[in-house]
Amino acid sequence: MRLTGHDAHLAHDPGRVVTRFFLPGEDPASSEARAESIVARVLTLSPDELAATARQVVAEFASQHGDVEATLVAHAEAVVDRGAGEGSLTRDQELVIGSVFTADFAVEGAALCNPSAVPHPAQDGLAAGELRVALSLRCIGEGHISSIGFAEAVIGADGSWTFGERERPLIRPRVAAGEWSRAHFAHVVADGDGVGASDIAHAVLAALPERFGHADVEAAIEGLPYALAVRPSSAGPMRRLREACLSAYAAAFPPESPLSSRTLMPVRPEEDHGVEDARFVRFIDGDGAPTYRATYTAYDGKHIAPRLITSPDLVEFSFHRLSGTGAHNKGMALFPRLVGGRHLALTRLGGEDISLAASEDGLVWDDLGRICAPQEPWELIQLGNCGSPIETPEGWLVLTHGVGPLRTYSLGALLLDLDDPSRIIGRTRTPLLRPEGEMAAGYVPRVVYSCGAIAHRDTLWIPIGVGDRRIEVYSISLRDLAAALDPVPVRASRGA
Repeated sequence: MRLTGHDAHLAHDPGRVVTRFFLPGEDPASSEARAESIVARVLTLSPDELAATARQVVAEFASQHGDVEATLVAHAEAVVDRGAGEGSLTRDQELVIGSVFTADFAVEGAALCNPSAVPHPAQDGLAAGELRVALSLRCIGEGHISSIGFAEAVIGADGSWTFGERERPLIRPRVAAGEWSRAHFAHVVADGDGVGASDIAHAVLAALPERFGHADVEAAIEGLPYALAVRPSSAGPMRRLREACLSAYAAAFPPESPLSSRTLMPVRPEEDHGVEDARFVRFIDGDGAPTYRATYTAYDGKHIAPRLITSPDLVEFSFHRLSGTGAHNKGMALFPRLVGGRHLALTRLGGEDISLAASEDGLVWDDLGRICAPQEPWELIQLGNCGSPIETPEGWLVLTHGVGPLRTYSLGALLLDLDDPSRIIGRTRTPLLRPEGEMAAGYVPRVVYSCGAIAHRDTLWIPIGVGDRRIEVYSISLRDLAAALDPVPVRASRGA
């Protein structure tokens, strides 16, 4: 059984850039921050030199970005108090100062991969039998830093897949501090490196309201008894409580912005080296209301951790930590509805097995144990999911990735019982897709990988990252796929 390939693809595009605040002193090759001396040099320029430089900078940046002047002025304001001294700056001084603390970043200059697909929030203007699809993309830029991009496509009634044009300029969202429930924050703090058991944590948590934000945590810390706050051992817990609170944030784009222009870059220190492999799903809660949810991997250069995104419309996004024994590995994929009154997710236990986790609120997860381990030659190194389970009449269909000899990533599938997803009904013994021939080459060779497929009119559509250099699209009849899976005996299903 083979997948059907379609003549549709997305290639990584180095011309898709965003502006970032650039502080030369943060360059590892520099031993100290140089902002003060840089600003001082700008202020020695003559009015004519400033005017000419400002015109050139604005003209160059305007060709690729939106409100360039506002960005440059904001970046100037971030550093001007370090070296500008007293007195106001001219507009040209602001623009030039801002320009030397601004840099372009090609979000997919290195690679484009690991797509996931969900129904688009807008389904207007389509012919009968068509479906508009929203895709998330892992965009990899300089320094192998990952961000989350988006694309659109239409599945035609004739069985075609057509990508929409990806819009420019790219837009970064307005970011604000997030909101917590006290119960969730307590779980996150307890998950930390011992801070949850400290006197500081207990005192701060006791002072917080049921729902709170960063200002409330600061007020609780400021209200600590003096003798407790000044202990040398208190500095670490106070810092980690602040960091934990700030890890939650909200990001909002202009509602009129095209989906394909929206870009979610790393925001918090724990994401500094990338927001990776978003697995989006359209989730239906107990009341029947749909929301978009995604897990992704936050990477700070040393540590990885799963995080949660929620969105009503793919315009406004909320980001939160996950906690519990079931939220300690990458590759977490959410079920699209409650099962038995609980949130369920597939995870990768120990980095190489597919396991199951459950949650009462979608935030604190309990590990329920392994359900499937590697056993075929093409999955000897590890086995994981390729996105959220898809509900079919036969069971929960799960696309999998197996890693075998020569670190080759191949695509397979499982079928789980609808009522008891810990029970495997069927599985592929041979890959659905392997990176062979020209497909084996790429930024990361020998890889085919997906973060989520979509079903439409009895067909499974699978966007796939090939070699981390382009996105291709494959499809297969759901009926044919289910019929081709090898049955798994009940006694051998758990851990099979």
